[in-house]
Amino acid sequence: MITNLDTEGLSKIAFDYDLFYIDIWGVIHNGLKLNFSAVETLRHLKENKKEYVLLTNAPRPNEPVIKFLKKMGLKENFENVFTSGEAALKYLKSDLKNKKFFHIGPPRDYDLFSSFKNLKETNIDLADYILCTGLFDNYNKDLDYYKILLKEHLKKKMICTNPDLIVDKGNVREYCAGSVAKVFENLKGEVIYFGKPYPPVYELSAETGDKKVLCIGDNLNTDIKGANVQNFDALLITGGIHRNEISDNKIENLAKSYNVKINYIQTELKW
Repeated sequence: MITNLDTEGLSKIAFDYDLFYIDIWGVIHNGLKLNFSAVETLRHLKENKKEYVLLTNAPRPNEPVIKFLKKMGLKENFENVFTSGEAALKYLKSDLKNKKFFHIGPPRDYDLFSSFKNLKETNIDLADYILCTGLFDNYNKDLDYYKILLKEHLKKKMICTNPDLIVDKGNVREYCAGSVAKVFENLKGEVIYFGKPYPPVYELSAETGDKKVLCIGDNLNTDIKGANVQNFDALLITGGIHRNEISDNKIENLAKSYNVKINYIQTELKW
């Protein structure tokens, strides 16, 4: 049974949990502005000494995401952020040390490889692997471009630092790195993913131990599926990326179609 928390709020169940994994984009903000009820929820969690991690599939290290949140107006000291980019960095610096890479993604993601930017190769033919953080700005709506670009390079591994397929920036839907990675997989290329729903991002961001854990997010493929894989409870924010599907389908049917288990729903995160 899925419990709706819209009336009673997160406070109804918050004290049943020790640790909260909370998505950023789609929960704390929509890409353009903060969700102040979610920020207020963080304040309550902090006041009640509840442990939480702002866990995001952002393809950049932790610090640039913290700076972005502050730029959006997040004044409070809610800096327990962990990104898929941060999880990927350890692997890139150890397993792929001194290997040349071809980067697929916008310039704003360059922070990810600033410490080894000298290994960035502008000619994909000369690269040892492909690092995908997103889409090129000039080809951010055309997945066919990537089919053509990648079809002759299937022997190279792709490292995807954001498994999300899409994201909503305000009311505008955009492709994410996960969509490019799916193109590569459909061509029979090998992709190594970092971020939700894959276990390493949870293991690296907090010590779970015997803690009772709740994952909060708006994406069934990443936030909720990731919770299921880890055997954590899950709260789906229904006003996020699946809002149109949810308005057209019963939530139980939608969960079944995505093959996920949802414990709670809330239109937006509120205490």
